[in-house]
Amino acid sequence: MELIEQLITSFFATAAFGILFNAPRNALVKCGFVGMTGWLVYYFLEKNTSNVVSATLAAAFVVGFISHMLAKQYRGPVIIFSVAGIIPLVPGGTFYNAMRHFVVIDYNSALSLAGRAFLISGAIAMGLVFSEALNHIYKQINSSSR
Repeated sequence: MELIEQLITSFFATAAFGILFNAPRNALVKCGFVGMTGWLVYYFLEKNTSNVVSATLAAAFVVGFISHMLAKQYRGPVIIFSVAGIIPLVPGGTFYNAMRHFVVIDYNSALSLAGRAFLISGAIAMGLVFSEALNHIYKQINSSSR
C-alpha cells in the first residue's frame, strides 16, 4: 500500500510542477510518468542500500534517460521532462532542516545536513550529466555508422 501511495504522490507532484513550469498540456502525463519512475528507482535503491546519494544518482540518471527517449519520440525539448522529473528527488526538506539548525545555533547538525543536501544535489546533477553524455555518445555512434 505504501508503494502505491509513493507512486501516486510522485506522479501528481511531478505533473503539478510541470504545470508550474508551463509544460505543454500533452506533456504533463509524460512528465508525471518520468518523475514517478525516477522516484520508484530512488525508493527501491534507498530502501535496499540505505545510501541516499547513490540512489539519487541512479534515479537522476533514469530520469535523464527517459527524458531523452520521450523528447525524441514526441519531438520536444528534453528539459520539459527532466526538470519536472527531478522534482521528487530534490532535497528540499534536508535544506530546510539545515537552515533551521543554523538559526537555532546547532552548527554541527546544520553542517551535516547541509553537506548531505549538497551531496544529493550533486548526485542529481551528475545523473543528468551522465545520461546526457550517454545520449551524446549514442548519437555519435549512430551518425558515424550511417
